[in-house]
Amino acid sequence: MAKKARLTPREDEVWRSYVRMHAQLLRHLNRQLQADSDLSLQDYEVLVHLSEAEAGRLRAFELGTALQWEKSRLSHHLSRMEKRGLVAREDCTTDARGAFVVITRAGRTAIELTAPAHVAEVRKVFLDALTPEQLDTLGIISDAVLARLDPGDACEE
Repeated sequence: MAKKARLTPREDEVWRSYVRMHAQLLRHLNRQLQADSDLSLQDYEVLVHLSEAEAGRLRAFELGTALQWEKSRLSHHLSRMEKRGLVAREDCTTDARGAFVVITRAGRTAIELTAPAHVAEVRKVFLDALTPEQLDTLGIISDAVLARLDPGDACEE
């Protein structure tokens, strides 16, 4: 019988600290966004990708891949954002099965008004807590972990 793998006490401490930090950071940033703009962190992520895309539009599957969201999650979230006038869907003339997701004028206004305060909050609670060396190390750590993960694990077509 194979022995169960266990974390060392130090590994367990670091892992739990990371999980706690990640959850609290996302919760904090989500609350800050909603208080300042009535956007959720997920709304913000969608709008960032669309605002940075050529002509403010992406194929739905491209947006899902960029966000690493499953197709159903993306579809439901986009429906809610459409109802609020932040995004629109347009048919793709070259592929009847596909659609474009387009940032609306209201969506662009929302991201432009929200981004400065959000970036300032990210800097205050995350980036300013790290030295330049720690930031470099975090980048190295993130790349090392990402290299071990299957990119397909994050979302399904």
